[in-house]
Amino acid sequence: MATLNYAESGVDRQLADQFVEKIAMLSKSTLNRRVKAAIGGYASLYELDKKRWLAASTDGVGTKLKLAFKLREHRTVGIDLVAMSVNDLLCVGAEPLFFLDYFATGKLESGVAEQVLEGIVTGCLQAGCALVGGETAEMPDFYAKGEYDLAGFAVGLVDPKKVLPKKKISPGDVLIGLGSTGCHSNGYSLIRRLLAEKPVSDSITREFLTPTRIYAKALQPLLKANLIQGLAHITGSGFLNVPRISDRVSYEIHLPPEAERPQVFEWIRSHSGLALEERAQTFNLGIGMVAVVSSNKAEAVLKRVKKAGERAWILGQVKKNRTGKGSQVWVREGKNEACLSYEC
Repeated sequence: MATLNYAESGVDRQLADQFVEKIAMLSKSTLNRRVKAAIGGYASLYELDKKRWLAASTDGVGTKLKLAFKLREHRTVGIDLVAMSVNDLLCVGAEPLFFLDYFATGKLESGVAEQVLEGIVTGCLQAGCALVGGETAEMPDFYAKGEYDLAGFAVGLVDPKKVLPKKKISPGDVLIGLGSTGCHSNGYSLIRRLLAEKPVSDSITREFLTPTRIYAKALQPLLKANLIQGLAHITGSGFLNVPRISDRVSYEIHLPPEAERPQVFEWIRSHSGLALEERAQTFNLGIGMVAVVSSNKAEAVLKRVKKAGERAWILGQVKKNRTGKGSQVWVREGKNEACLSYEC
């Protein structure tokens, strides 16, 4: 059984966080009074006028692309590309407006590029946004034969009075989890190591290509009705994303039963030997988005999310920070418990 962690698979989260801090410092000189939120958040915010702010986000698909290359299945990664940026826009309360893509390869293969584009179009339809343009770059000798890279850019609009997260988040508020379709687009450097150590059938590998869930159509009505106080997209770093809602409080999360979550997570647990702490700060473990809502609105919000077609659960509550401690996330999976924070 493997005992690697994410760092041993080639990903250094701490170094990445330090790099983001450096980017934020370097970019300060470019900012002006219209910039309301910049590097470090789920999306940047820019004042268009007093009643409208633009929100912008960018992301890629990461090494999940390697599985697409292996299986020669290129439609799903286009959905992933849209999802990663659009779900981030939702976390600031924005409605997705339009999307652009960047596709780069060594030698253009029209059939492959068309499959990727089909996925991007599907993702935009799911998100309710327009695909307004992009860039295709052909760079001989830069990429291995049959390989390519993707980047996506999404822009949305938000009323400044409805920007998330709200300031009134406090202990006693309820956490609602929206189900993921699998690993989405995170943790694949580790997943590929696990798949390489114990070869499996293409059918199992294909499960890891399941595209990222796009939550726009389920969450937009709730955002417009001011029923959500904060959202955390569970992407890279797993449940360490939850304190991005507010670091003035802590969070208690009880994961749904294993049988109610995608089976890929049971496979990862049984084949990796990783403790809950490492899995919870690498993968989404079946929860793609966490919403904070007032306790008196939790049941109504849960009902509406389910009616919109999402699998969803009440996960737990917002808690007070412990004396002398910063924001912590307590994740419980059955009898196992893990404390996640930059201090634990």
